[in-house]
Amino acid sequence: MTGIVDYNAGNIRSVERAVTALGIDFITSQNPKDLEKADRVIFPGVGDAQYAMDQLKKTGFDSFLKEYAASKKPLLGICLGSQIIFDWSEEGDTPCLGLIKGSVRHFSEVYKEQNITENFKIPQIGWNSIAYAKKTDGTPVCPLVKGVPENSDFYLVHSYIICPESQDVVAGWTDYGVKVPAIIQDGSVMAFQFHPEKSAVHGLTLLKNFASLGGASC
Repeated sequence: MTGIVDYNAGNIRSVERAVTALGIDFITSQNPKDLEKADRVIFPGVGDAQYAMDQLKKTGFDSFLKEYAASKKPLLGICLGSQIIFDWSEEGDTPCLGLIKGSVRHFSEVYKEQNITENFKIPQIGWNSIAYAKKTDGTPVCPLVKGVPENSDFYLVHSYIICPESQDVVAGWTDYGVKVPAIIQDGSVMAFQFHPEKSAVHGLTLLKNFASLGGASC
């Protein structure tokens, strides 16, 4: 069973439509107890980091997500959900979940630090290709990209960049003037900066691959 976290700050309906189209058995809930026995959990997110963290605390999902990650069962963050799994977000100076070491910073600040003078529109909105980090044998680090050719396009909407403490957790990236982490993997915690549920057939393949991890498959 796949659980979907509903904490009043996620793109829930789009994710539900995508997993329904794939025939994945799932439960969506605003109650953490309902998802405790899920074999894997999807953690979507859109909007503001501070608001999202406030909602997680109000619903009890902040503690749930920390405990779920510690259980080593597969956890997938999407968009804002890929950002607030880190320690801190520059958006609203927000302490986040701390599942992975690192921060989240605005594009403009990263461009300034790296002396990028070209005028890239912020937020990044639209389709962009994703390159993969690879093992020594040439296969992608992240198992979720199985069946998806490298440099396939995915749909992104974001103004902030994930800045992990260790680059070892970056399993894929896109280019938007700077190298932007787009796929994160640290053990059983995985995340997409892009929206797989809005990324046509390749995005659906990623979600199908996730649904085969932990417990029964879809």
